[in-house]
Amino acid sequence: MRVKKIITLFTVAALTLGSLTGCGSSAGTDGKKSDASSKKVEITNVSYDPTRELYAEYNKIFQKHWKEKAGQDVSIIQSHGGSGKQALEVANGLQADVVTLALEGDVDAIKDAGLIDDGYVNEFERDSSPYTSSIVFLVRKGNPKKILDWSDLLRNDVGVITPNPKTSGGARWNYLAAWYYFEKQGQSEDEIKESMKKLYKNVLVLDSGARGATTSFVENKQGDVLLAWENEAFLSLDEHPGEYEIVVPSVSILCQPTVAVVDKVVDQRGTRKVSEEYLKYLYSDEAQKLEAQWYYRPSNEKILKEYSYKGSGNTIDKLPKDNKWIITDVDLTNIGHFGGWSEATKKHFSDGGVFDSIYEEK
Repeated sequence: MRVKKIITLFTVAALTLGSLTGCGSSAGTDGKKSDASSKKVEITNVSYDPTRELYAEYNKIFQKHWKEKAGQDVSIIQSHGGSGKQALEVANGLQADVVTLALEGDVDAIKDAGLIDDGYVNEFERDSSPYTSSIVFLVRKGNPKKILDWSDLLRNDVGVITPNPKTSGGARWNYLAAWYYFEKQGQSEDEIKESMKKLYKNVLVLDSGARGATTSFVENKQGDVLLAWENEAFLSLDEHPGEYEIVVPSVSILCQPTVAVVDKVVDQRGTRKVSEEYLKYLYSDEAQKLEAQWYYRPSNEKILKEYSYKGSGNTIDKLPKDNKWIITDVDLTNIGHFGGWSEATKKHFSDGGVFDSIYEEK
């Protein structure tokens, strides 16, 4: 993996959040005519927490692509935060032309608010999931607590950092990956709930999003292990060489972030064409390679293979010298195992669901 000039993980928010005030009237000088006749167009991408660096780079290549394709300059406003919280903001009126969120269930919440049309999952390839990820552990140098798998997170001497599944999409993937591990151990549902209760008893702080959790672990030095998206873990190795190690657990989950055009907004603002192309171009070879370079798993199988290898051991203490960082021989479940997001949300994350029953506020 080439060494990238990284925007500092913990200051990039100031560069990407921007002011969203007035977005509904700033599509271009002609409002609804902006797609066809304006020399300049502006769109807003509301995304989840850890994609800041990826979209800072992707927006540059898309601007060049759109200029060549349509002869039009495009500016992209970014908004980042916990995926569930972001979905709620859009449903409540935040003007997003596109959403690139951590999971399909969060996009469904916007659809249910009447802003996204039915069938959005089929609008783009791979169920509108241009890249995927998985959940790994980030530990401190030397792994002093010898944390190797999910069962170690139940020990009394281990402090865990993970975001809040009520507001963070990544946190929901973390939760389901842990649940799957205990299920694979042959535990009954009651036993799994008890294991999950022990795990969350060890959580020191529930941040609202994945980047906040990374800040708690890396900057504030809280906890012994961070449950993290792959890209967050690898960027931490890149930003802080020699300070952290990645532990790949024996089982995890294939995380499938989902993208969608916010139909009601783009039709009001006249930005449908550029918004659709913005998401479609995420599947281009150029974008897929960029996604892999920022430690997301590309959906293009050929490009995915270029970055994949069979792991030897489950600890990574430095960035790979070649492109290969994706370990392929890990048992990954997926959301289908839990009945899809509608069922998983109702059972685990809704008010009065399993998470509420196992988590005790500190």
